Amino acid sequence: MRPIHSYCYLLLSMINLLETSKSYALACHQDTHHLYDNQPYQVHLEMVEAVALNFIHLIPEADREVVLAGCWVHDVIEDCRQTYNDVKTATSEAIAELAYALTNEKGKNRAERANDKYYQGIRETPYAIFVKLCDRIANVQYSQQKNSRMVAVYQQENANFCQKMYAAQYLEMFIYLEKSLNIGC
Repeated sequence: MRPIHSYCYLLLSMINLLETSKSYALACHQDTHHLYDNQPYQVHLEMVEAVALNFIHLIPEADREVVLAGCWVHDVIEDCRQTYNDVKTATSEAIAELAYALTNEKGKNRAERANDKYYQGIRETPYAIFVKLCDRIANVQYSQQKNSRMVAVYQQENANFCQKMYAAQYLEMFIYLEKSLNIGC
């Protein structure tokens, strides 16, 4: 059994990793003036984290901080001109792997950017499906709140999204997404 000070150190390290990742992501989005529907991008990242916290019981305790940190940095490579190595240096290799996996491919439209290679990278990276589901659910919820045309886009994409992303351990999240969109996977 570990001494109590070892657990305290481990907990502080994890909190520091999460806080460092959060600060890093916020600074990256702010530095590039990246907005979420004319609001600070922090709005989206807070929504993604809130979804993650609702489903965090699906993630082993030992990996929860990395996954939550991944929720904060999931868009920094794609949207903020950061590289894999930038993310790795600022956070950790595991978090950089998540951000890299969740970075869209180059493409002229949504279908080209979210192609088979993109989905394969997500499936092959531990917890990337979870973070992507949190991102998608947050986007759907926001779109519904704003009565945005994106709700119809998410409804149209949902069957393909579910087929490409399905993982049994996240069935609860897929059902939630399906109910949110009022359609089936």
